[in-house]
Amino acid sequence: MSVFPAHSSAVSPARALSARWATSAVFFANGMVIATWVVRVPGVQSALHLSPASVGVALLGMSVGSLIAMPQTGRLAARFGTRRVTVWAGLCLMLALLLPFSAPNLWLLFAALMVLGASNGVMDVAMNAQGVAVERALARPVLSSFHAAYSLGNLAGAALGSLLLGAGLGQWPHALIITLGMGVLVVLAGARLLPRSADELAAETTTAGSGSTEIGTLETAPAKISPGPRSSPTSLVWLLGTLCFLGMLGEGSLGDWSGLYSRDVLGVSGAALGAAYTAFTLAMTLGRSLGDGWRSRYGDRRVVEVGALVSGVGLSLGLLTLNPLLAALGFLVFGLGIANVVPVLYGTAGHALAGRGIARVATIGYAGFLAGPPLIGFVSQLTSLRLGMAVIALSLLLVGLLTPGVYRRLARR
Repeated sequence: MSVFPAHSSAVSPARALSARWATSAVFFANGMVIATWVVRVPGVQSALHLSPASVGVALLGMSVGSLIAMPQTGRLAARFGTRRVTVWAGLCLMLALLLPFSAPNLWLLFAALMVLGASNGVMDVAMNAQGVAVERALARPVLSSFHAAYSLGNLAGAALGSLLLGAGLGQWPHALIITLGMGVLVVLAGARLLPRSADELAAETTTAGSGSTEIGTLETAPAKISPGPRSSPTSLVWLLGTLCFLGMLGEGSLGDWSGLYSRDVLGVSGAALGAAYTAFTLAMTLGRSLGDGWRSRYGDRRVVEVGALVSGVGLSLGLLTLNPLLAALGFLVFGLGIANVVPVLYGTAGHALAGRGIARVATIGYAGFLAGPPLIGFVSQLTSLRLGMAVIALSLLLVGLLTPGVYRRLARR
């Protein structure tokens, strides 16, 4: 049975296409907001006279807020629909962006970032669940393109932030511009998102029968699988969550450590410090732009499996050289390979387990996003930064090795 059933055409093609562009706009807005905050972190540190350790404590607030809010999103989406939750969470995120720039001390900054993180966590899960509904309505893979829109939003937010910083614009006016502009975009896009009935259809088709071994392909032939026990939803959540944990551990850690690696191991300085991370980011954006075509042609399992192995091998090779250009090439290959790992796993969770599945899998995955940077720091302290970075490569190699077994379990269900 195909993951995109024939009766998913209950939504008209024109309506589904409109929802696709609207969902892309929502992902773009989310990326813009997050990039705006990241660009302004040094300014907040200087304004509040915070030490590096205090900045770490403040940033923990965003993580705590996300982890508290994300598991609740499935319940909210089931009650109100992913469209309403996406729009309201998006508007909360836009308003929450103003809070950190208004905080007068560390603890109010921590509280402000908790609100920002909670809003972002709910929006993240809800817009991905909406993306799964759009995929079903279109009867073809499109989820990777949404994550490409997020990456474009990140790049646009970073570029605009750099320009406004250079022009001397203050933090609060900058945040207000983004809040108003992206708030309008979310409202306009929200009117074109799919209604709650599309969420219910996705949930019905998720539980109606067995899935194919290649979730994401358009094949209608039944899956050929070996006999075995059916996997429970809880076990599938943990299996997909583990893959997501390992994938996000790598994706979330590379940016934090690439600059230090370039400086301390490769010996580069100045503008070249950002070359490795720039190569990674551009490759991620390109990979996500191409991801849906790869999913249609090869299937979700192979995109995750091959992508994870390519990223792990690419980074490993990049870590073996002290040549900055070759190292940047390794980071580029890593970004290209990992680009679709987490988006596809989100989509798999949504198709197999509906909206609450995405919420649970995303929460487990986000724990990897949080655990990665300190884990690499700990390993680097005990050994070396190069071996610490090797943890990232190892995490993706594990994803590649574990993926076939996880998707076989999905097929049995």
